[in-house]
Amino acid sequence: MNTIRTTGAALALAAAAGWMGACRSPTTCDCACGAGGKDSVKVKATICEKWGDIGGKAVLLYALDNGRGLRMKVTNYGGIITVLETPDRSGKPADITLGYDKLADYVKATPYFGALIGRYGNRIANGRFTLDGAGYTLATNNTPGGIPCSLHGGLKGFDKVVWDAAAIEIDGDPALKLRYVSRDGEEGFPGTLDVSVHYRLTKDNALQITYRATTDKATPVNLTQHAYFNLAGHAAGPILDHQLMLAADRFTPVTAGLIPTGELRPVDGTPFDFRTPTAIGARIGAKDEQLAFGGGYDHNWVVNGKAGDLRLAARVTEPKSGRVMEVWTKEPGIQFYCGNFLDGSNVGKGGRPYAYRTGFCLETQHYPDSPNQPAFPSTILRPGQVYDTETVYKFSAK
Repeated sequence: MNTIRTTGAALALAAAAGWMGACRSPTTCDCACGAGGKDSVKVKATICEKWGDIGGKAVLLYALDNGRGLRMKVTNYGGIITVLETPDRSGKPADITLGYDKLADYVKATPYFGALIGRYGNRIANGRFTLDGAGYTLATNNTPGGIPCSLHGGLKGFDKVVWDAAAIEIDGDPALKLRYVSRDGEEGFPGTLDVSVHYRLTKDNALQITYRATTDKATPVNLTQHAYFNLAGHAAGPILDHQLMLAADRFTPVTAGLIPTGELRPVDGTPFDFRTPTAIGARIGAKDEQLAFGGGYDHNWVVNGKAGDLRLAARVTEPKSGRVMEVWTKEPGIQFYCGNFLDGSNVGKGGRPYAYRTGFCLETQHYPDSPNQPAFPSTILRPGQVYDTETVYKFSAK
């Protein structure tokens, strides 16, 4: 059983090491950032200078350090991971996640860099679904192939709200607890959804993310993390030479609108077979209808093994730095997206424009459009049930 306690020690460690990045005046202060329940207390926490206020709520930046080379910054705005540092084979650290230096840039325009996604990650066809005989209409905020859909929770998903936050420790590891209550009808979804997420940096250099939610009315739920990775460093350029392994015998092919057809197609003999390590760019230019629809890889793979069991879903190796990232999950699927829509218009950390295919995402999830596809694993959460899932990103170098 994990031991959880509220603490500022993990954040103080980062400050003592002088690691507050672009923050001009990191401070240690008493802050009311409890997330409810037994962890809701005033904590002595090291906080980067306040980024600002959104909707009358303070936006803060936290720094976590496991003391073994894994360091992270995360803000309570959107639960966004703004920095993730890991060492290469020689021990040299680099920030391996795309993002911005300033809050204003996340608010202005972002392709979900580092954000928590909900209430429903990925797409829902036509922004509509029927549940228990009632129809629901969502914002259609995405139009791939000119075909409208709802994407990542709508116009103001969980990536665009200020979460309550509490700095805690879990079995001695630095962690951050985030909580958000999504009200009935928010973005068109039924039910009041009470969500909590824990970010934890473990002693074996892993980022563990646990998600928990309850509802007072039946509702679709599909939560994920939308970090963009470049294991050579966030500003290192294209990711096409990264070696990717996906533990998946099948994937869900899509229509021109990037909505699953309902088929679970074997990857055998297709550019979607990553069961053995393969460079991301090796077959990305192949003449294939599915690659044409996505402009490259932007698809859901069916993770081998039993959903609900924590199992290996993906492994990525960057040959020059030697960095390795494994993705373990309890989810049935994983979306691999290779930055097809990055075009240099997002000017990131250090003034670096993020160009075409300079970052990739591995988003653990239930399948896209599941509320409209009864043959897919259900995403419906009902009163009395608990949404409880986990994904772990493990980092090493060789």
